[in-house]
Amino acid sequence: MSIYLHDIPLDTAQTRFAEALAAAGLGGLLEVEQIPLDERAVGRVLAEPVWARLSSPHYHAAAMDGFAVRARDTVGATLTQPVTLRYGAQTVYVDTGDPLPAFANAVVPIEEVESITDEGELAADPRRPPGIRLRAALPPWKHVRPLGEDMVATQLVLPAGHTLRPVDLGAIAGSGHDKISVARHPRVAVLPTGTELKPVGEPVQEGDIIEYNSLVLAAQVNAWGGQATRFPIIPDDAARIREQVRAAAETHDLILLNAGSSAGSEDYAADVVAELGQLLVHGVAVRPGHPVILGLIQRAGDAAAPPWVPIIGVPGYPVSAALTGEIFVEPLLARWLGRPASAPQTVQATLTRKTTSPGGDDDYVRVVVGQVGQRTLAAPLTRGAGVISSLVRADGIVVFPRGSQGLPAGAEVTVRLYRSPQELSRTILAIGSHDLTLDLLAQFLAGRERRLVSTNVGSLAGLVTLRRGEAHLAGSHLLDTTTGEYNVSYVRQYLPGVPVNLVALVGRAQGLLVRRGNPLRILGLADLTRPDVQFVNRQRGAGTRVLLDYHLAQLGLAAADIAGYEQEEYTHLAVAAAVASGRADCGLGIAAAAAALELEFIPLFSERYDLVIPREHYDSPLLAPLLDLLQSKELRQMVGSLPGYDVSVMGIINN
Repeated sequence: MSIYLHDIPLDTAQTRFAEALAAAGLGGLLEVEQIPLDERAVGRVLAEPVWARLSSPHYHAAAMDGFAVRARDTVGATLTQPVTLRYGAQTVYVDTGDPLPAFANAVVPIEEVESITDEGELAADPRRPPGIRLRAALPPWKHVRPLGEDMVATQLVLPAGHTLRPVDLGAIAGSGHDKISVARHPRVAVLPTGTELKPVGEPVQEGDIIEYNSLVLAAQVNAWGGQATRFPIIPDDAARIREQVRAAAETHDLILLNAGSSAGSEDYAADVVAELGQLLVHGVAVRPGHPVILGLIQRAGDAAAPPWVPIIGVPGYPVSAALTGEIFVEPLLARWLGRPASAPQTVQATLTRKTTSPGGDDDYVRVVVGQVGQRTLAAPLTRGAGVISSLVRADGIVVFPRGSQGLPAGAEVTVRLYRSPQELSRTILAIGSHDLTLDLLAQFLAGRERRLVSTNVGSLAGLVTLRRGEAHLAGSHLLDTTTGEYNVSYVRQYLPGVPVNLVALVGRAQGLLVRRGNPLRILGLADLTRPDVQFVNRQRGAGTRVLLDYHLAQLGLAAADIAGYEQEEYTHLAVAAAVASGRADCGLGIAAAAAALELEFIPLFSERYDLVIPREHYDSPLLAPLLDLLQSKELRQMVGSLPGYDVSVMGIINN
């Protein structure tokens, strides 16, 4: 049985919330205000249509500096038989924008006339001469902006619900307005809760969590047209949470109560909402973001204000919080502002690997997207609801609908994009082994109009991905235990018939990562079989795992005798984090990962890390900046400054 009050489908929750808002008089435009027409109006949403008060231009205006004339007076003018017009009676000088004299219906540019004296000589004053000589006829309204050319009085300039852009301000001003009616910014209170939370910038200790959900939620609200207020952190105390919610309801249109929405011993959000108003929904079948709360709080103060204030209980995990904003908050603010809800660009893509999904939930899967050859590919990222970096890295979201239970590799999916298609066309997709140098490459490429997006699945899986044509390159460091060569035999095995270049990126040291001081006195692989040592491994198919297994076999050590051999991580930094946190005593990884988390490094082996690049991509303009970078002195110096790296091999092809 569900621990939530009701665990309901997303569309049911949205409908229930919308119906309650409509019944409370909160289903449409929130409030209208009139503001001055100035540059601060950009981004505001029109609450009423703008109708032109004036025509623009509101008179016949000269479109060029020159002489206003009657078109019929110029008939017959040619290069050999010019026409002469008398100044004052038949022509006058006008600047661009000047009203045309009543007699005129055309303007001849000043550079196309000869200003002459009564004797036919060139006049001293070219703008007010006794006469002008024309050598070409003009049609009526040539070089004239007629009245209403841009817009005519009473014409619709912009409709209600339009979000104002800089050019819109000019059109409104030109139509005779100096004030506009816009939707008021909805006022949104963001209330973070949790005794374990610490404000940004304060020192943290074990058990403390930096509170940044309110920062993300408030930024979302402001970006979507609201006006957010971040409240101080509220400890896990039901009475204090109740007091702050009640206070926020008096001065705000919407409350976002962050964390405490689940069913733990210190999760008070649902009870507070029920005590202060109506608890409409507690638990939505969506992942991440399961324990969402939707409700209404009764306002006790201002009798002129609406009696109910919506409240959304936002889950505490960062990804859940951000996606709750997208799913529930943005559409509500759009409704109150009178604009359409956001509709992200979408693209059809091929899923790069099998992805499972809970059968009863709408599953929001973060993906990176790249265009490889003629195909657009979507590679799923880490699924954890607490991994906000996955949203930072994500190019978009794929929604696996309720009942799908996931999709196989090769399935066609619709990606809701976070980035433009132009950015995706500049993306280099790297799927394979992890190395910190890839992050440095990504930083350097950002200044060269390229994005390097890497997904860490291990060396072997990277080669399989290349075989399926689902990446531009793969990082690999697979040791052939027979020949001592790196990668060559594996490329032949997994990419038969595919022309590739093996481009060396770095030589690097592999060794054991242990905590400072090496408290367990771990010196080599033989120590991994000790009963007091907990190991953390890399995933199957990772080059580091292959290297470990080879040397274990050389030493006659059995994997079954190593506590933690089956405990797997997907990156060197994740291994380092497991050791630094005390979840493991040691792991095999690179020196740079040890240095990053202030661990000790016990060097054991040297290896070569290559970029495996199919030649069709190696020769493409997309990868040219990356290959040029491998010859860059600046990149070599930066990588060489990291511990455990040898850059002398960088850029060498080892086919």
